[in-house]
Amino acid sequence: MRRLISLDVFRGIAIASMILVNMASIAEPHVYPALLHADLHGCTPADLVFPFFLFIVGAAMTFSLSKYTDSNKPTASIYWRILRRSAILFALGLLLNGFWNQGLWTFDLGTIRIMGVLQRISLTYLLACLAVLNLPRKGQWILAGVLLIGYWLAMMYVPVPGYGAGVLTREGNFGAYIDRLIIPKAHLYKGDGFNNLGDPEGLFSTLPAVVSVLAGYFAGHWIRNQTVKLRTSVGLGLFGIGCLLSGWMWDLVFPISKKMWTSSFVLFTAGWALLLLAACYELIEVRQVRRWSKPFEVMGLNAISVFVASVLLIKILVKTNIGTRENAPSTYDWIYNNLFASWAGALNGSLLFAIATVLLWLAVAYGMYRRHWLIKV
Repeated sequence: MRRLISLDVFRGIAIASMILVNMASIAEPHVYPALLHADLHGCTPADLVFPFFLFIVGAAMTFSLSKYTDSNKPTASIYWRILRRSAILFALGLLLNGFWNQGLWTFDLGTIRIMGVLQRISLTYLLACLAVLNLPRKGQWILAGVLLIGYWLAMMYVPVPGYGAGVLTREGNFGAYIDRLIIPKAHLYKGDGFNNLGDPEGLFSTLPAVVSVLAGYFAGHWIRNQTVKLRTSVGLGLFGIGCLLSGWMWDLVFPISKKMWTSSFVLFTAGWALLLLAACYELIEVRQVRRWSKPFEVMGLNAISVFVASVLLIKILVKTNIGTRENAPSTYDWIYNNLFASWAGALNGSLLFAIATVLLWLAVAYGMYRRHWLIKV
């Protein structure tokens, strides 16, 4: 099976960016705007990170499923592997949501958030795999179009009780309404103004997110059938520009929004993903310029394990305290204020703390790489 180092590097860039954004955002409002997600509509660099990872999941599927898609004979064992991987990812997401849910690891089943980042990866991977294994190429493209257009029509024209049609607020959009019908309110997202009335990784908005995975699969399939030449990189770049323009145009009638994962957001972010993949492919596969990419390759090889561990560390830093007095600072605040903000300032301090955390996990990933530890889900 052909291995794309550029894909491992792209994955590593996405994971490093996830850690950087997650760590920096804790210090809000003392955070550079590029490291914060858009409030509701619009797109910042931080908003690109999650769709990039879904895109990479799809691109990797091109190679992992090639044995079955080439022969058109998927077996029961491959469906079991896909289901098993999806279940493990979903369970890891629940683990992260339950860890220190109420000040200590109570794992309260009555209030735990059901959805999340890993849960969305789990579901989109499962649904995209089923589509790839059971639909011809044309059918996969048709499915992607139906999901994007159908989601747009539902969000804009189906009235929500108490709100009406086309209300694109956190609680008034049709996707949030469907989530409230399926998921008990106590298990929806509590932060960022959602207040148990919706979820940025909700069930309904997972449908267009499947297209983020399929976009990566289409790109990976195209690369797999091309020779390693400049024209392959140029082709990826041109497709990327086309997606960017399409998403930008669609934004005029269906605003780009990560928190609702709008159809315009899918195309816009797929465009940027294609451009970054084209750059990585050109430098690494075509020109063989690889020295710069080794740290990202190392992180990309153990992406999920590094991500899960980094989120657990963030929760520990935020929930534990230095000292026993009533107003004792959290471990995060103590480190941030004493080791970074005290000499670099509030904004630069949050950035440097986030960069230091990325370097910490790079060291961990490098240690795993040196020992040939490859943890696969």
